[in-house]
Amino acid sequence: MTKRSALFPPATAALFRTLVFLSIPTIVEQVLSTLLQYVDTAMVGQLGEQATAAVSTTTTVTWLVNSIPGAIGTAMMVLISRAAGAGDEDQVRKLSQQALLLAVAAGAVLEVLSIALCPYIPVWMGAEPAIQAEASRYFFIVSLPLVFRSVSTVLGYTLRAVRDTKTPMIISAVSNGMNVVLNTLFIYILGLGVAGAAIASAISYAAAGLLLFWFYRRNAQLHWPWQSFAVDGPLLRETAEVGTPVLGTSLVSCLGYVVFASLVSGMGTTIFAAHSIAVTAETIFYVPGYGLRSAASTLIGNARGERNAVKLKAVAKLSVGLTVGIMILSGTVLFFGAGLLMRVFTPSQAVIDLGAEMLRLVALSEPFFGLMVVLEGIFYGLGRTRYAFVVETVGMWCVRILFTFLCVRVWGLGLRAVWYCMIADNVCKAILFALPFVFRGSRARLMELR
Repeated sequence: MTKRSALFPPATAALFRTLVFLSIPTIVEQVLSTLLQYVDTAMVGQLGEQATAAVSTTTTVTWLVNSIPGAIGTAMMVLISRAAGAGDEDQVRKLSQQALLLAVAAGAVLEVLSIALCPYIPVWMGAEPAIQAEASRYFFIVSLPLVFRSVSTVLGYTLRAVRDTKTPMIISAVSNGMNVVLNTLFIYILGLGVAGAAIASAISYAAAGLLLFWFYRRNAQLHWPWQSFAVDGPLLRETAEVGTPVLGTSLVSCLGYVVFASLVSGMGTTIFAAHSIAVTAETIFYVPGYGLRSAASTLIGNARGERNAVKLKAVAKLSVGLTVGIMILSGTVLFFGAGLLMRVFTPSQAVIDLGAEMLRLVALSEPFFGLMVVLEGIFYGLGRTRYAFVVETVGMWCVRILFTFLCVRVWGLGLRAVWYCMIADNVCKAILFALPFVFRGSRARLMELR
């Protein structure tokens, strides 16, 4: 046996390749999805600070709305990957049916609620009176295709569960290309401004949903005849058992972001614009972590379905090491490219300088963010979704929100202090997720097959 093969056994090397090959399309897909937000922010940013603030005011609420299909999709990915690992093709198809049912139902309810509440959301978010009407109009338009967005999200997770990560990536590329073209048409050629950006995004979301549905129906592992469709109560209850803590985690997180954004929005238009653009700019740098999280969850679910403890532990170790390594590189690039990145989104020098300062701060915490994200994915793959809920609640509300409130409303500190609170939240969650793996007894209980 060579030294290399001793260090990297064939089974481990094969798992590493699978992890990389599964994660790369997901990373590319999420990069492209992030670019949709980048394009809107950059193009609208050229219209001025008020236009940027109008779009950014409802961004956090959009995340909140999208968290519900995301939770459904995560639960489906856990259950389908486990069934696929066990070789239960019939169970995979039954779960596939319920995924479509839940995607359409959730999307319809969310669309009605979002449209009904769109006049009030900018006010609740503490937006300045000058931008409230435009922010409301933007949110109304992007809420119109919520059924399609829900279908896109849930079915994307469903395809990844059966190791088809390329299809969501390709569809994301198509929808983002469409968005760029439509942005140019509606914002600049037709002069529709912020409303034009919303229309372009809405059309792109609808196209992505239709395309994903088309390819979902053509996937051999997921396909089922229409006449066989039935609501499956036991499967829905199992989905709820796994998905409810995930939904709770998402709601706790997104509601926290809403409160967090509302605290910052009261600090003035320039500060809020710098904060919002910096948050958007950072997004693409932690995308690799989310891509690897998705791949790790799928492979962990497969290993559980196979009842293969050795494979399960190997996937966990490889995914953590790879994610942290990539996020160190990502943070380094972000640190040195902060100023250049801010210039992509806005011509305002005041916004550029303030936003770049925040990005350099957060760049130092990217490895902790990567560790947090991939460990959360491992917990999801294991079906241990309740602990993730506890960690998110503690980090978001006991660290980020509490101390941001004190910094802004009590101590009167600036944006730097706010971002320190955000960084502390990420570090705290990384530590809490890692703790169960530190001690042998808790690690054995966590990784046991059941």
